Amino acid sequence: MQDKQVRNKDLNFFEKSYIPQIIGGLVLTLKQLFRPTFTRQYPEERWTPPPAFRGRPVLVKNDNGVERCVACGLCSRVCPSLAIEVQAAETELEKERYPVKFEINMVRCIFCGFCEEVCPEEAIVMSDEYILTFSSQDEAVFGKDKLLMSKERLKKRLDFLKQNV
Repeated sequence: MQDKQVRNKDLNFFEKSYIPQIIGGLVLTLKQLFRPTFTRQYPEERWTPPPAFRGRPVLVKNDNGVERCVACGLCSRVCPSLAIEVQAAETELEKERYPVKFEINMVRCIFCGFCEEVCPEEAIVMSDEYILTFSSQDEAVFGKDKLLMSKERLKKRLDFLKQNV
C-alpha cells in the first residue's frame, strides 16, 4: 500500500511577504490603543481574589484549635519544589499523629496547589493571601505559627473545594 501525501497549498507572493500578518498585528494593536484602560490603585484599592485563586498555602485549624494535619507527609512528597518539611510525632488525642514541625519555605513554593490536592484530611489549603514580603531568607520559612488559620477564615476556599470534587 502506498500512502498518499497531502500537500498544503503553496503561498502566493503576497502571502510570502507576510504583509497580511503585519496588517493584522497593526489592527490588533490599534484596537487595544483605543480601548478604555483599567488601573487599580494598589495600596488603596485591594483586589479580592475569587475562591479558585491559589494564594499562599496554610494549615486549617479545627474548631477546637488543633490543626487537622495527621503528618502523613504526602504534601512534602508531592511538592515539586521541595518547599514543605513535615516531622511527625505520636499523640494521645483522637488522631494518632500530629506534626511536631511543619514548615513551608515560601521562597521555594511555586503555588501549584499539589499539596492541597493530595491532602487526605483537607488540612492544607491554598488561601486567598497574595501579599508576601520578606527581608531575609529566614523570614520566608513559615512554621505552624504563621501557617495555622481558622476554618471560618478559609470558608470560601473550603466550600469551593467541596463543590469541585
